[in-house]
Amino acid sequence: MERSAGSSHRRRRRSRPVLGGAMAVVAAAALTVTGLVSTAQAADVNNAKNAGFESGLANWTCTGGSGTVVSTPVHGGTSALKATPAGQDNAKCSQTVKVKPNSTYALSSWVQGGYAYLGASGTGTTDVSTWTPGSTSWTKLSTSFTTGANTTSVTVYTHGWYGQAAYFADDFEVTGPDGGGGEEPGPVIPAAPGGLAAGATTTSSVALSWNAVSGATGYTVYRDGTKATTSTGTSATVTGLSADTAYQFSVSATNAAGESVKSAAISARTAKEGTGPGPGPAVPKHAVTGYWQNFNNGAAVQKLSDVPADYDIIAVSFADATPTQGAVTFNLDTAGLNGYTEAQFRSDIKAKQAAGKNVIISIGGELGTVRVDNDASATAFANSVYALMQDYGFNGVDIDLENGLNATYMTKALRQLSAKAGSGLVITMAPQTIDMQSTSGEYFKTALNVKDILTVVNMQYYNSGSMLGCDGKVYSQGSVDFLTALACIQLEGGLDPSQVGIGVPASTRGAGSGYVAPSIVNAALDCLTKGTNCGSFKPSKTYPSLRGAMTWSTNWDATAGFAWSKAVGPHVRGLP
Repeated sequence: MERSAGSSHRRRRRSRPVLGGAMAVVAAAALTVTGLVSTAQAADVNNAKNAGFESGLANWTCTGGSGTVVSTPVHGGTSALKATPAGQDNAKCSQTVKVKPNSTYALSSWVQGGYAYLGASGTGTTDVSTWTPGSTSWTKLSTSFTTGANTTSVTVYTHGWYGQAAYFADDFEVTGPDGGGGEEPGPVIPAAPGGLAAGATTTSSVALSWNAVSGATGYTVYRDGTKATTSTGTSATVTGLSADTAYQFSVSATNAAGESVKSAAISARTAKEGTGPGPGPAVPKHAVTGYWQNFNNGAAVQKLSDVPADYDIIAVSFADATPTQGAVTFNLDTAGLNGYTEAQFRSDIKAKQAAGKNVIISIGGELGTVRVDNDASATAFANSVYALMQDYGFNGVDIDLENGLNATYMTKALRQLSAKAGSGLVITMAPQTIDMQSTSGEYFKTALNVKDILTVVNMQYYNSGSMLGCDGKVYSQGSVDFLTALACIQLEGGLDPSQVGIGVPASTRGAGSGYVAPSIVNAALDCLTKGTNCGSFKPSKTYPSLRGAMTWSTNWDATAGFAWSKAVGPHVRGLP
């Protein structure tokens, strides 16, 4: 799911890069230039400003709101850039750098994730660039350029590629003679935080909060002297604790210069066993799922109480990763949500449940990277999600991991969570179209592995391009055939019809591509459940128990006057 608004560019769509033909020539040229990079002289400086993104996006400009600063993964310091191509936007982030004429500069950056490019333009001589088709670990891109006789500034940039995954970048260097700005003075180590206090507790977690520290870019929480979690805000929930047990907590402030001394320690005790939430309301035979945004990306800001009654499952987006692999936590964005308080949020969850709705916590999304690929991380995932269910009263979990998942260990994690939470657990998934093209895919395997405890798979029928339908034909997104022919793969691949839903954007701004009008969604639902209103593709049989539909997001729905939920909600309730 996207945190950023969809692109509004109308440029012609470009095809994705390949490693043959003209692109191979470009790559070869880039690699040749890379090989010419020499070691910078001792007197040289890094002319890039905010090179490690420790000051957010200061000094940088990203097209289409595509860039954001994240705390994980990072190459150095506490922050890195994440930029996500969407639609016709390749997520280009650039900076104007002062340089000296007739001088040579070494340009480099560390990158990770999808396709990533690095280059410089306006050099006055030969502009340069280099790229990598993506990697799962940090990779250094390097090249060099020489400025012209009258060149006093150049533009350095990085970008991804159309239709590809998000990329990360960190630790830029434009190393050479000082162009007039020179290196920025480094930050100083922040002071220790004050005001540390314990909040809500469960049998396995303690919520903590503290006062902000000037100059801090992050905070580290310690449990009994050992690092427990980190946060970019002034609160965190420590999970994985034992019931009815006292712990000592302290917190430090961090930035690129280092870590402060720890705050004064406080003591807090977890709750006794038997105090967790009971089963939630039953999910209707036909249900509408909506994602509620815990952030402001230009869509209407909502409280949970603002979500219309047309939504049966509300997925709170998103949980946050912690330094413990597989473990997650949740931090309400009170500032971004116009002062929406923890107390109001918790009360609204209870009110929605009293009205027969299920409120679940979503893991992942566009910016979320949660790795569950071994036994320890599977247990950490199950324990931390269950702790959030106990703490906030969530009815279950949504798996929206868009950076891949391991079927073996995600299955173990969900089995462990089910054993803790019991039969009332709601489990939903929101894979991308590529994830559900074959039963051999990790997402599809996970869904089939947990079929006995799975509620619904709401595949994202957008930001996709063309895909194969169950009849082996290629269908383009944005049509009723795309929805029905791709749903057919899941329906014939082993999922029960009650476990299949159609996921679409609520408005044209909710995704980079793939928006369909609510009438198209309703036609697809009719085609699959009743065999009517089909396009050129008509399934060989009907699936009357199809679960329903999902949208990203309730906020974009609100921005468009709730046109989606007003049309699709009643239609879903009227299915056979």
